[in-house]
Amino acid sequence: MTSEGDDPVFEFTERRSRWVLGVFAVLALVLGALSATLFDRVDGGGYTDPGSESSRALTVLREEFGQGSPNLVLLVQTETSVDDPETISAATALVANLRERGGVTDVVSYWTTHQPALRSVDGKQGLIVASVLGTEREIDDTVTEITNDLSRLEGPLTVRVGGFAMLMHETVLQSKTDIARGEAIAFPLTMIALLFVFGGLVAASLPLLVAVVTVVLTMGALWLLTLIIPLSVTATNVATLLGLGLAIDYSLLIVNRFRDELAAGRGPAGAVATTMRTAGRTVAFSALTVAVALAGLLFFPLLAIRSMGYAGIAVAALAALVALTVLPATLLLLGGRVDKGQLGWWFLRSPRPAPGEGAWHKLATAVMRKPLPIGLAVAAFLLLLGAPFLGVKLGFPDERTLPASMTSRQVTEIIQRDFSDSDQHTLVAVLPDSAYSAAGLDALAREISDLDDVRRVDTATGSYAQGGLLAEPTALNARFRAERAAYLSIVPATGDSHALAALVEQVRAVPVSSELLVGGVAAANVDSIAAIEDALPWALTFVIVLMLIVLFLLTGSVVLPVLAVILSALSLTATFGALVWIFQDGHLSGLLGFTVTGDLSATVPVMLFAAAFGLAMDYQVFLLSRIREEYDRTGKNETAVALGLERIGRIVTAAAILISLVFLGFLASDITFMKAFGIGLPLAVIVDATLVRGFLLPAAMKLLGDANWYAPDFLRRLHDRFGLDEGGRALPVHDPLGVTGRPSVEEIVVVDPLARAEEARAEAARAEENARADAELTRATGGRESTD
Repeated sequence: MTSEGDDPVFEFTERRSRWVLGVFAVLALVLGALSATLFDRVDGGGYTDPGSESSRALTVLREEFGQGSPNLVLLVQTETSVDDPETISAATALVANLRERGGVTDVVSYWTTHQPALRSVDGKQGLIVASVLGTEREIDDTVTEITNDLSRLEGPLTVRVGGFAMLMHETVLQSKTDIARGEAIAFPLTMIALLFVFGGLVAASLPLLVAVVTVVLTMGALWLLTLIIPLSVTATNVATLLGLGLAIDYSLLIVNRFRDELAAGRGPAGAVATTMRTAGRTVAFSALTVAVALAGLLFFPLLAIRSMGYAGIAVAALAALVALTVLPATLLLLGGRVDKGQLGWWFLRSPRPAPGEGAWHKLATAVMRKPLPIGLAVAAFLLLLGAPFLGVKLGFPDERTLPASMTSRQVTEIIQRDFSDSDQHTLVAVLPDSAYSAAGLDALAREISDLDDVRRVDTATGSYAQGGLLAEPTALNARFRAERAAYLSIVPATGDSHALAALVEQVRAVPVSSELLVGGVAAANVDSIAAIEDALPWALTFVIVLMLIVLFLLTGSVVLPVLAVILSALSLTATFGALVWIFQDGHLSGLLGFTVTGDLSATVPVMLFAAAFGLAMDYQVFLLSRIREEYDRTGKNETAVALGLERIGRIVTAAAILISLVFLGFLASDITFMKAFGIGLPLAVIVDATLVRGFLLPAAMKLLGDANWYAPDFLRRLHDRFGLDEGGRALPVHDPLGVTGRPSVEEIVVVDPLARAEEARAEAARAEENARADAELTRATGGRESTD
């Protein structure tokens, strides 16, 4: 199998590899079996702040009145009339059945109240409105039971289930379908791209093997996590597609380096050892940067955002773990057979150009001749692409984010079309103070009913409209008052989300003699946006500070980490501009197949920033690590930039293309805000891999010159002791600013007894290659470092 023959060390390593593969196979089977029920354990919502005023209002409603915000709507349809005796009998029985269910309260219907708002204009449809209590998971279980029972309903009625609870239930179901569809698209596209990268079936299959194991382990880990904390369905989407992308990225680096080491004459054991000391360290460091970026999401109180943070940290860690265990073990067993299955001369690996002749080298050299005008032009172009984001309008998902086939969307649209006076956007104003008298309630209800966009206010003292009493209280009004609290039901005259948000603020501004808590879906949306805005500075500070620290430990510079953060943030401008231009303003809605709502889901920019910023920093790490190696070797800033970009450019380009293909799987989703990830993440990766890496980075590093590598003395000493590298430590070749350098991977002495001889031979070849590269760069720049 290998050149090691009967070497006992290699035989032990081979046996250990089989053991590693066996352990992970068992883990994958166990966690894969657990993950089969993951969608039964996640929540469809997670878009509310549990510590907000609106959440406190719902808590008082539940504890004092045994009620909740109306979140379930049954649309009852008949071919005759809602007042037909047979229809009345069947509908009344349906109401009674709902009232007998645990967790369902405050059931109101046309047939029990005869309210005109609950009867359609044509008289053939009526509404039953109820509140489903409990956690989001308990609410989802109740909705599932109700939906299943209604599907078996016989008689004169046709019943469709709608409301916010059904919207969240169908979001979970749609996400499950979308994940399967996204995987079905991402896997074949990725396999085809990997064939072009590696040229053979065996090597191309390895990243997909790592991806499958990573996703299975992550989904199982999330199932275990649900035993401790609640999770939103957003975690499953992230675990699948981000897991695929990172696993393929990391595998690409490791497999590519392993094949290079084999080509240099090493045996499998020596090739794996060197690969793990170099590409393996890069993978571990990359996973750390992605995890740090996604850890910033844990600062937000919304479960949907926090769940993505949990899933992102888990998937980054597990992708690195699998890539650093399962993949090396597999490569060791495969050995030279990793290149088996070549598909033809057009797939064979093309020879690498001589140093100084590669496309990335030529581009970097050209940019560094005119760094200031080129850098300013590209930066201005990116800022121009991001300009639409200045007009962003934040909102939250409603029924229009789901496909037209979903019943929650159909019910809402029918009510808007066929009912003249629907109450589906009702707000509640809760008074948790029993001292409020009837006169006080009457005065407060009159004042609120006189606000713009308020159609009616119902409370214990009657119904009010336009500042006056509309109807005297009936027996039904008694439900608005409890022993220690009272509340008002506010029916808006508008369904526009921005007008509703303004109404929430107006109600909260009404002067009262005690505490007033405003709740309802619109109030929850207002509070959630405020919670995101409040947490954002803390999250950004956490991510940026940790990124600066980690990058300093890698580079030994205080300048390069700041530059990397700025360039990574700049690479996201086009993404955020595209989000507003496409999903808020509605351009390309016909092509992408979504309904324009006029706003952007408030969670999307936050979650997209974390994922895209982590990936951008990921690629910055690849580049800066290699450029640092070249600077330590040559002592020339411009040479280091050109050669570093050339030597890492091909592999980073391939990684960017592959991960973009995976993220395009989000476009297969029928949930609008998930499509935003399918546009935003590939766009961010492509911009970073082209405009930022090809133009802005070399231009900025040329302008900064040797100042790129500056650090104060005390930080230099700190870096000497705790700094990170990808291959070990050695004395610097060149140190113009007194910054202790890092050795290049080529300068490291290999201590593996199976690979020492191969390393010596490869060192001589690399020295000759470097000499040719220096000579070529000297010719390209006219014998000096350009000062343009």
